[in-house]
Amino acid sequence: MNVAVFPDWLHSLSVLSLMVAAICAVVIAVDETGRRQHMWIMYIVWPLTALFGSVLWLAFYWSCGRGMPGKATSGGEHTQAPMPVAVAKGASHCGAGCTLGDIIAEWLAFLVPTVAVAFGWKSLFAEKLFAVWVLDYLVAFGLGVAFQYFTIKPMRDLSVGGGIIAALKADIASITAWQVGMYGFMAIAQFAWFGPAYGGHAEVNTPEFWFAMQIAMICGFCTAFPVNWLLVRAGLKERM
Repeated sequence: MNVAVFPDWLHSLSVLSLMVAAICAVVIAVDETGRRQHMWIMYIVWPLTALFGSVLWLAFYWSCGRGMPGKATSGGEHTQAPMPVAVAKGASHCGAGCTLGDIIAEWLAFLVPTVAVAFGWKSLFAEKLFAVWVLDYLVAFGLGVAFQYFTIKPMRDLSVGGGIIAALKADIASITAWQVGMYGFMAIAQFAWFGPAYGGHAEVNTPEFWFAMQIAMICGFCTAFPVNWLLVRAGLKERM
């Protein structure tokens, strides 16, 4: 499909949305330097989630995620959050891995197109988009499991092998549910909105692509939230 030609209003809106989200991520990162998080991985999770969640996730961090004042290190005081808040944190934890994974995978496939070919473009898929989604899932899954490992292993005092197995159990369903929501919206945006309205797909090097990805990530959060609720209730994910 051809590259879309976007109107000025959508370009400006996309740039503004990305700038606001970046500012929110910086505000969180700066605030974290003087506060103690219960788990060190959350110092990474909160700014990453702000890249898509913007002011909503900044408000969520400010009300439910700020640690106690003091040196920024793990081991701060931790009280059990209400179930909806704990599940939202758990889903955001998963989303941080998906966010970082999708950023890496999308730019890699854009800068090195042969990567998309290796994942099925022109052989299994006529659309490059679908091949990149395979890569997106694999990278996001790997990072999501790594993020979960550094949460579960210290909290349960597990061995390395035990931590990996627990992380896999905790994140397979969660990451899959997140990516389903994300892919669903991106398919709508690319094929039902950008294509008919603007003559093609949004490319990775356009603000419009990442604006759509911000909305897609929020859709991913919505599809992952009920799955994370079940995982927390079953004891497969830690109540954060």
